[in-house]
Amino acid sequence: MRFADHPEFTPNVSPRKMFALGVFGGAYFRPVYSAVLGRELRGDHKRHASLSRVSERLLASREPDPAMNHFGVLSGTSLEYWEERGWIRAQDPRGWVEWYTRFAEGRRSEDDERQIRRWLAIAGPRGRFMRRAVKTPAVKQTLLQWGVLVEEPK
Repeated sequence: MRFADHPEFTPNVSPRKMFALGVFGGAYFRPVYSAVLGRELRGDHKRHASLSRVSERLLASREPDPAMNHFGVLSGTSLEYWEERGWIRAQDPRGWVEWYTRFAEGRRSEDDERQIRRWLAIAGPRGRFMRRAVKTPAVKQTLLQWGVLVEEPK
C-alpha cells in the first residue's frame, strides 16, 4: 500500500488482506477488556467497512488458533503487555493494527507519526525483523501482523 501523505510508510498488505490471510489466530477482535478505556471491547470490527468481507472466524474467534495463521504459528504478545508499556492509546484501544485499519480507511490523527515510526523500526525496510537473514515462521507471522508479507522463494 502507498500513502501519498506518508511515502515512508510502505506496508505491502492491506489490513483486509492481513486478516484474510490469517493473523492473530483469528482472535484480534475477540471480546477483551481494555484497561485504557476501562471497559470490554466487543464487536468493534463491524465498524470497519474494509473488513466487512472478511470471515468473522478470521476476525473475532474466541481463542487464537495457530492453524488459522498464514504461517501456522502464533506470534506476538497480549493486549495487557502492550498496555503495561504505554503503547496503547484510547483512540485505538486494540493497538497498532486497529490504528493501521483506520489509517488505511482514510483517518488521520495525532498518533500517525508515532505509529509509522514504530512500523519503520519493526517492519520497515531497515526494521529489526526485516534485517534478519533467516526469517522463521514466527518472524514472518510477526511481519504479516505489521502489514508486510514475506514469502520464501519457490
